[in-house]
Amino acid sequence: MKIKDLEYYQDLIKCQNFSQVASHFNVRQPTITMAIQRLESDFGATFFIRDHAHKQLHITQAGQQFANHVAVILNELNIAKEEIARTQSGRIRFGLPPIIGNYYFPALTPSLLRANLMQSLDIYEHGSRELLKMLEGGHIDIALLGSLDPLQRPRLQTQEFAQYPFNVIVGKQSPLAKKKAISFADLRNQRFIMPGSEFFHEQAFKHMCHGAHFRPHILFRTPDIHVIKALVAENLGVSFLTSLAIEPSDEVVALSLTDKEQPHFRLSLAKRATEVLSDREQELWQLLIKQNQ
Repeated sequence: MKIKDLEYYQDLIKCQNFSQVASHFNVRQPTITMAIQRLESDFGATFFIRDHAHKQLHITQAGQQFANHVAVILNELNIAKEEIARTQSGRIRFGLPPIIGNYYFPALTPSLLRANLMQSLDIYEHGSRELLKMLEGGHIDIALLGSLDPLQRPRLQTQEFAQYPFNVIVGKQSPLAKKKAISFADLRNQRFIMPGSEFFHEQAFKHMCHGAHFRPHILFRTPDIHVIKALVAENLGVSFLTSLAIEPSDEVVALSLTDKEQPHFRLSLAKRATEVLSDREQELWQLLIKQNQ
């Protein structure tokens, strides 16, 4: 089986036209036809049916099933190329979500500097969902990730470090500031200032609102956690944040929740299960694990 045949096949699935595929790869149309015939012969199945009367190409069930596997095969080959090329560079592509980067990672930097690892890091700052896609797609090598559920993905090797509860934060002048803990249902009439939907806070927030049986009044959304805390400090609304993002120096009051079922912000280290770490990457992986034991 030729890799080029698989590339022809994937392109034919997309455009469903032999001439267009041939033009895209700058080859003659019989080249594409023979490639498809080879694949069909190898697997003993018909992948395409040509409707000459209507000039259409129909994909069979077997053809669609094979297309799913081809997509995985070609993706893994691309990842392999990137990983092998990266081993020559000595760089580590490291994923870091904003909240983890701002409130968790700074405490680790002295150890990374002493180990001469910081200068090897190319840091990619995105939300955990986007970093998950980048990690599985081979665009980064290692990532610190946040999640609400245990991070169990068949293509990843993960290690959970810690769990942080979610708190409600209010301004010091708010009547709620006198309390130490509240039920989420007590917030029914409050105005919320929340992180953007790219944060895991959104899923946790919806879970709590659903459990408390109310639709929240969202006053404002922003990806900047510092802005959220500043607005709450001005008593313009309340917010719902992981305790990881709340510091003693913040001019807000953090309230615990009394609800029985509460989500937690989980922090995990992750890499692709198929990736063989370089010496420097292995050193980084072990250092991060050691720092959190």
